[in-house]
Order: sequence, then structure tokens, then C-alpha cells
Amino acid sequence: MPEKIAVIGSGSWATALVKIFAESGNSVSWLVRTKKQADYILANGRNPRYLSQADLDLHFIHPTTQAKDAMSGADWVIFAVPAAYVQTTVQSLKPEWLQTVQVVVSIKGFVPGSGQIPGMYIHENLQLKNNCMVLSGPCHAEEIALHKYTYVTVAGDDEIKVSKLRNCLQLPYIKTIANTDPKGVEYVAILKNIIAIANGIADSLQYGDNFRAVLTSNAMREVQHIVNTIAPKERDYFDSVYFGDLLTTAYSDFSRNRTLGKLVGRGIQVRKALQIMEMVAEGYYASKELHPIIQPLQLHVPVINSVYRMLHLHANPYHEIKLLEQQLQ
Repeated sequence: MPEKIAVIGSGSWATALVKIFAESGNSVSWLVRTKKQADYILANGRNPRYLSQADLDLHFIHPTTQAKDAMSGADWVIFAVPAAYVQTTVQSLKPEWLQTVQVVVSIKGFVPGSGQIPGMYIHENLQLKNNCMVLSGPCHAEEIALHKYTYVTVAGDDEIKVSKLRNCLQLPYIKTIANTDPKGVEYVAILKNIIAIANGIADSLQYGDNFRAVLTSNAMREVQHIVNTIAPKERDYFDSVYFGDLLTTAYSDFSRNRTLGKLVGRGIQVRKALQIMEMVAEGYYASKELHPIIQPLQLHVPVINSVYRMLHLHANPYHEIKLLEQQLQ
């Protein structure tokens, strides 16, 4: 049965979510940033700036700039903004608007300055009755726009709600997977962006497939150590939402984090590389937020520590990767 979905965010991933929910026959109220953007979508059936190649079915999509209007009567509210905008987005909302809906998070970064994953931050600051569910990959927005066969993971504590949200995503090119580990899914979705940056740097420094396979497999072990320590739970990291998502981001040319790494590996200063990119590379900010969280834990995470030094302490990429050569197994 079709549901009413409110999607908060107007970037590439939010646009992809709007597209697949609408094509599945749901009514989608889409909270965008500006009236100009809303007017363009209504006139052209496309997002003017992000994922502009994707056709949007306006029979089911209702763009608005008014948060209260977007959430009125909604069954689900999907947060799909960059992590950097979570705080200001939450501040613009009133807790009473969200008490009768199920909130779903589809954000891959720490909330800046908090050290918290978005699901925890949103739950606490909007005083939600229920824990946030998580919508994750492995998937790229660009491939959804091309109708490439894609797996989408729905993670939550309530199996009935997980099943209900999966039923809202019924398309020939979408397969949904149920998961009961929303917190672990969020953490891996954040950490894999840091690994993608390391992969991009190694690529630009002319390291081949052999080295990058070892780099990535070692980084997988680091991700496992971190998540098991911060959010202990029995989980199979070979499920696609964990290491499948990591591999997609680490190796795909669609990955903005891998792209950032490639720019840094070419010798472009980090700040300049961030300016060159039109979209947010969440791994840059995630590595900064993660550092004070993991330092007291004294975990052996040479890849993640190396990325931190290159991005935030101006360490030379060539020297850092040479050091990693001796630490990887």
C-alpha cells in the first residue's frame, strides 16, 4: 500500500531516493532548500543541480521549502542531507512535527562537533519516541538514475517497520535487504568513506591493484575493530551493507571520496581539492571527527590514522603511503 514519504535534502542521494520512492507509487513530499529549486523541479521534472539526468515523476512528487508542510500527514521522514547540515536542519524542525512518524536516516557522516552518528543525534535532539531507522547501500545515486540493478538496505530495530519500508521500494531494478543493526550500518557507512580516500591517494601515486587490494583488506580489518569496539554486536561484515558498501565506495569512479583522494595524491592541497569538487566528500570531515573518538581506544588502525595525518596535519601523501607499505599485512 502506498505511503506518504517526506524526504529532507536536495542533493544527489536525496534526489535518487525521491525518484525510487515516487516510481514505487508513494506520495513524496520533498523538502528542498530554495524556492528557485522547487520551481525548477515543478517546471522541468528534474533537479537542476544534482543528478540532473534523472527524470522525476511529478504525479507523485511535491517539492516544497516549508518543513512543516513537507511533514504534514507523512508516514515516514527521510533525512538525506550532508552530515554538515544535520545540526541546522534539526534546529529548523519542531519535535512535535515528528512524534507520529518514523524517522529514517540516510546520511554517511558524523554530525560535526558532536562525535555522534546522525541517527543518535537526531533521536536525542528531536526527542523522538522511536529509534531512527537507516537506509543504506551499497549503491550510488548515479547508477539509480541509470536504472542499474541496485541493492538497498533497510536497517531497524522493529522488523514490522523494516518490512513496511521495504514494501515502499518496489521496482524492477531495486532489491531491498532487511537488517537489524542500524547503528553498525551507520558507522560502517561513515568509515568506508575514509578508506575510499586512502584508495584514491594510492591510485594517484601509481600503486597498482596488488597494493590497493592489500590496503583495502587491511582497512576492512580496521573498520571491524572500530565498530566492534564502539558499537559491540554480533554482525556479519560480509553482508553487502557493510563491506559491500565499502568496496563500492573504495573502487568506483562515482565515489566522491575516492575522487578527493586522487586529487590529494596528485599533490593538490586538501583545501584546494575540496574546492574543486562540487559535492561533499564526507570522508574528509569523518576522519576529523573520528580521531578523538578512537585515540583513547588505542586500536591498531594505521590506514585510518594515515588518512587523518594527510588530510588534517598536512602530511606528505607519498611518505605516508611508503610508511604504510611496511605496516600492511
